[in-house]
Amino acid sequence: MELRSRRLCAPQPNLRPAALRHGPGHGHNLNGIRPPQENKLEHISEEEGCGLCHRTDDDPEIYGEMCRQDRICVHENCLYHATGMYQHGADDEGFFGFLLPDIEQQMQHVAQKICCICRKKGASVRCHNRRCSRTFHFPCGTERRCVSQFFGEYRSFCWQHRPTQQVQPLRQQHPQCVICMEEVYTRPSYNTLVCPSCRSAMFHRHCIQRQALSAALHHFRCPLCQETQTFKDEMLRLGIKIPDRDAAWELAEAFQELYERHSTCDTSVCLCPAGRQHSENMG
Repeated sequence: MELRSRRLCAPQPNLRPAALRHGPGHGHNLNGIRPPQENKLEHISEEEGCGLCHRTDDDPEIYGEMCRQDRICVHENCLYHATGMYQHGADDEGFFGFLLPDIEQQMQHVAQKICCICRKKGASVRCHNRRCSRTFHFPCGTERRCVSQFFGEYRSFCWQHRPTQQVQPLRQQHPQCVICMEEVYTRPSYNTLVCPSCRSAMFHRHCIQRQALSAALHHFRCPLCQETQTFKDEMLRLGIKIPDRDAAWELAEAFQELYERHSTCDTSVCLCPAGRQHSENMG
């Protein structure tokens, strides 16, 4: 499992369904879907809204990036989870391979569909359960505790059919989130997730989501027991977005200031004959 887009290609053999591929652009998974490549896209102005959910919010934790090109503005997560949307272009075309004509067609297709949560038009996400006909806007689904998965087919589920945890956590007198140290429920729920490996680590959904966005695919693990594979698979299944990139602290120049050498004398009376700006390699 990994963060990837829904590209229409022939499936490739000899891949485990739960395989975590490291690094962007490493081919296809069992569903024939490649991870999205980084696009240099403009950011939308505050006055314009997403063409799918019609919101101007730009919180990356919830909506992903807000992308704008020509007449089209759309949230990254709204685009990935729009039912029936596929990449027909190369990774550097349109938005992550989603072509602009296809996006415009999708906007027209869902223009009259009513969101079952806010009762407004433009619902582009449908519950993946075959017997369920609920459609909703991506952010409305997040607020109503729906689950959207960020791997494979990018499936979304309403609050009734969302995946749940069957893990029984170890008994604790006062369970706390191991990230923010605030109180959590005593059993798994939408907002309280449990590590399936150690069963001791419990955390809020928004806390572990922030950690996933920061640590990304290569460094994301249980904050308590440090287990990786089972933990990643479970978090992906429960709708946690794990970007396929380097961790935030390893991005270029993230800690550039640590390598800067202080080269000015700050004492009140400087006795150096060459002045305060004089600096030597030694001493």
